[in-house]
Amino acid sequence: MAHSENTAPRCVGCGIPLQSENKEVAGYVPEASLEKEEAICQRCFRIKHYNEASSVTVDQDEFLKLLGSIASTDSLVVHIVDLFDFEGSIISGLQRFIGNNPVLLVVNKMDLLPRVTNWNRLKNWVQKQAKVNGLKVEDVVLCSAQRNIGFDRVVEAILTLRGKRDVYVVGATNVGKSTLINRLISDFSDLKRELTVSRYPGTTLDAVNIPMDDGKSIIDTPGIVYPSRLTELVVRKDLAKVMPDKPLKPMTYQLNPQQTLFFGSLVRFDFIEGERQSFTAYVASELKIHRTKLERADELYAEHRGVMLSPPDLADLETLPAWTRHRLRIDSGSSQDIFISGLGWIQANGTSGATVDVYAPRGVKVMLRDSML
Repeated sequence: MAHSENTAPRCVGCGIPLQSENKEVAGYVPEASLEKEEAICQRCFRIKHYNEASSVTVDQDEFLKLLGSIASTDSLVVHIVDLFDFEGSIISGLQRFIGNNPVLLVVNKMDLLPRVTNWNRLKNWVQKQAKVNGLKVEDVVLCSAQRNIGFDRVVEAILTLRGKRDVYVVGATNVGKSTLINRLISDFSDLKRELTVSRYPGTTLDAVNIPMDDGKSIIDTPGIVYPSRLTELVVRKDLAKVMPDKPLKPMTYQLNPQQTLFFGSLVRFDFIEGERQSFTAYVASELKIHRTKLERADELYAEHRGVMLSPPDLADLETLPAWTRHRLRIDSGSSQDIFISGLGWIQANGTSGATVDVYAPRGVKVMLRDSML
């Protein structure tokens, strides 16, 4: 049954006009539920009964408008980032938009790192990198959404830092934000209460407003899409091959200068100059790595791209931007990673320095950083 927006019954959870014509549009309910006295839309229903937070995404400009509205509130901002794609998922300049509100940095996917990792050293590394990105954080908590490790510490940190404030949860896509939100719903919210949705000015997407037991709210903001991450460019079927869900198995290669590594057909790594040394790749184990001599690299790529050198396959390779070359110089005596957003990183293990070229799809973030491990 069709209603105009003014006469349509509204969701008792979020207040949006209800409709039964299109499942993909906000406010959908099955037609049989439309005439119920206290109908709730499918999204509120799923959050309430299945503890499923929505995974709404938004582009950078809309997201920045939304962030700007946080400055005028008195809130705790929980910024969740992906440890595997740290520089690709951190929101640079977050502080400029949220004013003086405190930030809790929640670093997800700690389960991907080796068990022998020195977690205190890693936490110090995160704090240093956050500072490099202009972020002043009250605390850093490492966790794993997938393995449910460290979430008690996240909840404790939120309790300690929020006082009587609202809690805004912000983050990029695929960082584990919805898992965190679901946990916060179960810890802070009485699920008998319905949800409300607030619409931010200038955006066409909704932020989910989850009432807490003390009358304040957890605000789940849409996930920001960063096209500088390789994971935003590859086709869906290849995501599992570049986004690891099991602990990383580092692959170490002893390379002479003038040798090349291909990471499928996604990224090429050339060791240009330096003494013979080892490089350790921290990438998903499903991603095939091929080594060759630099003089043969162009020919190998021309003959085998999208087939032996995959992912992606030949058809999907055509959808990716052309490669851009990044020349990086690793200083002697330094301990550095070559970070490729969405693919992982290559740790340079030599102490004598090196010059390398990285070819990645145009726009993908490639940079040197202090070694994580």
